[in-house]
Amino acid sequence: MQIGDDMKIVIIRHGDPDYVKDSLTPKGWHEAALLADRISMLDIKAFYCSPLGRAKDTASLTLKKMNRQATELDWLREFNGKIRKGLKVSSCWDRKPLEWTLDDKYYRNETWYKTKLMQSHNAEKEYKKVCAGIDELLKKHGYEHADRYYKVNNSNHDTIVLFCHFAVECVILSHILSCSPMVLWHNFVALPTSVTTLVTEEREKGIAVFRCQQFGDISHLYAGGEEPAFAARFCECFDDDTRH
Repeated sequence: MQIGDDMKIVIIRHGDPDYVKDSLTPKGWHEAALLADRISMLDIKAFYCSPLGRAKDTASLTLKKMNRQATELDWLREFNGKIRKGLKVSSCWDRKPLEWTLDDKYYRNETWYKTKLMQSHNAEKEYKKVCAGIDELLKKHGYEHADRYYKVNNSNHDTIVLFCHFAVECVILSHILSCSPMVLWHNFVALPTSVTTLVTEEREKGIAVFRCQQFGDISHLYAGGEEPAFAARFCECFDDDTRH
């Protein structure tokens, strides 16, 4: 740690997933090893992890390399918000463009979950559960959520690491940054083992905001000569007929 560093939240998406086994593919394990080389260079105050296998497997190589343990938090599991259409229940965070882009409510953090589609099942309940979880965690580390900023109860230079999943990462960011997760879910992409870093900025004593210093960084993969995985992306051109 260098003098002048801020408090940091490092959010890491799991490696290339084997969803059937809830683990990693051979490529995912290699990605996790390259990630471990990167994260082990940092001075980490605490590690937190999703209870799901693919996140725990990703974390395991870093934790073993550093001889550390992670606290498992249930709200860090992949986001479980759902919508209902007729008899079908499906993810609220994987919607096609014309289902949401024409309604301004989806672009505001206070109204996206009040739309008819999002009110059809449990999206609001699950969203607020994750928001409460990250608020409790940050308060433990000295920063208490207050409207759209954070009260500084204990100014510090700690770095905490969260091993989790793309959709819940976007929920966490949306709450901390006071923006709609719909934009993050559909207009941003964090590839496997990508690293997102938030840092505190305290320009007024006792008042902090978090700034996103990097989103979805995979420089450790490029440094290791590893091509990024495709998970979390869909077809780039409709006529490609791939990943529709």
